[in-house]
Amino acid sequence: MIDGPSGSGKSTFADALVRAWPGQAPDLVRLDDVYPGWYGLDAAGTGLARTLLAQRRRGRVGGWRRWDWGASRAADEARLRPGRGMVLEGCGSFAAAEHDPEAVHVWVEASDPLRRRRALARDDGAFDDFWEIWDRQWRRHARRREPRRHADVVVRATGDSRVEGVGSSGGASAPPTA
Repeated sequence: MIDGPSGSGKSTFADALVRAWPGQAPDLVRLDDVYPGWYGLDAAGTGLARTLLAQRRRGRVGGWRRWDWGASRAADEARLRPGRGMVLEGCGSFAAAEHDPEAVHVWVEASDPLRRRRALARDDGAFDDFWEIWDRQWRRHARRREPRRHADVVVRATGDSRVEGVGSSGGASAPPTA
């Protein structure tokens, strides 16, 4: 599970992790495809806990309803078979795997100015009107659930394209990914 605030580098980190995965690459599930609209941060994580993760733990196919951002409505259903590794990435992903003892929780963070700059630059202005709405929602979620304290590994993205591992051993450098 890769969690952290918007613009911190979660997607970049997840892409690098999937590329470096030994053997068969894991399934990559992005919460951006799951959130039911701009007010759906909490619903995505808790919904996936039921519809995807619980099913996979039972050896069953799990899934979720995709969100069509352009039409602002639910879209097709996505399904994943059990048996492969899986990386779940997005704001609120720890909520989906809160009680999964096998999940590794990676927290990715960056300074607020860097996050905002990255988030607003990546979507050609489509996200601009929603930044404040999403960031307030994220901050409420983070105060209520304290996701960072559930992290097994903490990665801090810096403005110079480097990341620093901060986990229990602290301060280890990592290759540029965020």
